Amino acid sequence: MRIGQNPAKFVKDVAKPSRVTVAVLNYIPFLSGYYADMLNVLDACLNGIWENTDSNYDLMVFDNGSCEEVIRYLRDAQDAGNIQYLILCDKNLGKGGAWNMILASAPGEIIAYTDNDCQFSKGWLNQSLKILETYPNTGMVTARPFQTNPDFYSRTLEWAETTPGVKVEHGHLIPFQTLHQFNLSLGQTNEYSRSLIDKAEDIRMTYQGIQSYAGGSHWQFIARKSVLAEFLPFEMDRPMGQVKELDRRMNAAGYLRLMTVEPLAMNLSNTLLPNDQERVRSPESGKKRRIYDFAPVKSFLLGLHNRIFNIYYRD
Repeated sequence: MRIGQNPAKFVKDVAKPSRVTVAVLNYIPFLSGYYADMLNVLDACLNGIWENTDSNYDLMVFDNGSCEEVIRYLRDAQDAGNIQYLILCDKNLGKGGAWNMILASAPGEIIAYTDNDCQFSKGWLNQSLKILETYPNTGMVTARPFQTNPDFYSRTLEWAETTPGVKVEHGHLIPFQTLHQFNLSLGQTNEYSRSLIDKAEDIRMTYQGIQSYAGGSHWQFIARKSVLAEFLPFEMDRPMGQVKELDRRMNAAGYLRLMTVEPLAMNLSNTLLPNDQERVRSPESGKKRRIYDFAPVKSFLLGLHNRIFNIYYRD
């Protein structure tokens, strides 16, 4: 039997979600080893969003089974009013499983997705939205120019070269330092990064006065929720390594995949330490590095690390 009236009946107005949901996928299972600095990286990511997002948005954080210290940090941020939607998973669903939930449940018309190791600069969302809302049939916009697989933006190039009013430029157009900084953040050596930059071609487009580069990537992007819904669900049987499926599917469907002209997002990887950009190494440290990079040694050490990780942190 009901006693009294539900007070909710007398509420006249309810909050409406913002048009844009900024969604962060987080996974920090422990704070040692590879993940020793990751709470600081997550903090830099979230602070970059809070301080440098110049459009209205709601923030969603999906935590994929992190340790207690990280959960406490996220709960405190939500209690302070800085996170509007906090989803806590007690186990790691992998990126595909997390995407299925994030991309389906985010309340905004536009989803600005990012991994937890991305740092944003002022204007990142406005500049991304400008491209998304100017170019037709846009699938995703990443807030940084970098070199991506041409196979994943072939339909973008096809559109640009066959559409009247689009100016297309080919060549080494992205500043070297912009590309080099990003390559180093992925753990590439100076020499390998330079060789990639020398070989690749950048494609810059101008449409209705707005410039962009062909490309884009799954690690950070903005997209319409209705477009992303076309590619759900993702059935990935590994936690990582299959995430380029979104890039491939979006290109195959004929959607444009674009990047901002300015570098407004940066991959931090797993540390706030500066990139090993032009550091001078001693002969001894260089010799050690060559030993660690020797294929059989590298394979053994990474395999050992993976086994230890599975023993302690996988079901």
